[in-house]
Amino acid sequence: MLTEVAKGISVHQSEFCRSNAVVVQGAAGVLLVDAGVHEAELVCLAGDLAESGHTVVAGFSTHPHWDHLLWHTALGDAPRYATASCAETVRERLAGGIDARRFGIPDDVPLDLLGLVTGLPAEAARFPWDGPDITVVEHRAHAPGHAALLIRDGGVLVAGDLLSDVLVPMLDPTAADPIEDYLAALTLIEDVADEVEVVVPGHGSVGGADQLRQRIERDRAYVHALRDGREPVDPRIGPSAEPGWEWVSDVHAGQVRRLAERG
Repeated sequence: MLTEVAKGISVHQSEFCRSNAVVVQGAAGVLLVDAGVHEAELVCLAGDLAESGHTVVAGFSTHPHWDHLLWHTALGDAPRYATASCAETVRERLAGGIDARRFGIPDDVPLDLLGLVTGLPAEAARFPWDGPDITVVEHRAHAPGHAALLIRDGGVLVAGDLLSDVLVPMLDPTAADPIEDYLAALTLIEDVADEVEVVVPGHGSVGGADQLRQRIERDRAYVHALRDGREPVDPRIGPSAEPGWEWVSDVHAGQVRRLAERG
């Protein structure tokens, strides 16, 4: 089911980790960001769009993780984009295929069209399409070539895998300095926060402008705690974690261990 979060901008949430697909209406059709996960949900989304008279004219993947790179034939063959760095990372990682079992990919996830994205021009500041003005906020937090999209006309920030109310910041273990990369990304988002009325994380609940700033500060506090070797006080981990999301504490423990190993 599509839920409108601003005029011409809707969200379709998957059962898988509350993944959010974002639909943005343009002049000739819609832009679909991070399309979704389970096949039935992708087909449902395609049906909802068709019933509303919308054609998908472009896709965008916020970063190079499998659950943000999916597509379905029912959505059509519109071009799909990502940042140049994201697209290059996808090509490298998928050169030998993908081991679905290793990555914990459910059986009902369609992988035939996984990762077929074209890179935007390097350091592109705008998404090129006939629709609302969209600023590409590229950073290095969480994954190479990660991007948030600021849809200026609607005041909506599509955050990718940042600013979640259920997931703690997940650092990129391949980065040379994952802590500083994450803090720099939060600063970039903070710089445009005055223009944001709605934030849509890759996973979790949609929030308003006040929640955006709260989430920035919560994520920053978590990353500072990791940097300083302190145990973070964070409602997303430990006994305060939302039922069903207790595994996030294991993610946190893994990050602490990897940072300790890096010294």
